[in-house]
Order: sequence, then C-alpha cells, then structure tokens
Amino acid sequence: MNDQERTWIPYIGPYDPCPPIRVKTYVVPPNQYIVFQPLDLPQFSLQEALRYGTLWPALFSPYESKNLRRGGRTL
Repeated sequence: MNDQERTWIPYIGPYDPCPPIRVKTYVVPPNQYIVFQPLDLPQFSLQEALRYGTLWPALFSPYESKNLRRGGRTL
C-alpha cells in the first residue's frame, strides 16, 4: 500500500439503494507536507524527471489505477 494513500469508512444508511463501498481511499499529495522549497533538495536526472513528471523525488507521487489493482481491465 502506498504511504500517501489514506482510507476512511463511510456511513452506510439502512435504506441506501446502491451496494455499499465499505472502505474508500484518497491520496494526499506530497506537496501538502512541504511548506517551502528547502535548499539543496535532491533532484532526478533529466530522463528520470521526464519519466516521473517531477524534478524532485520528494514531490513524486505514483499513480496506481484502481482498475488494475482489482484485476479489472482498462481500455
């Protein structure tokens, strides 16, 4: 499990017409924890930065598709 991913348990009403989702998740972006840019922050190489979408490893947040996580297919 990703350390940036949080879970919560929503209220499930007795007359809810849809099948309940018992545990929901959300991602907290890493930039929420960095108030200002510190000096000498480590950097990716140019090729890695283009692959990861950011120059700084501290701001990298991997995306994992929920469809792939459950074994489903995506188009």
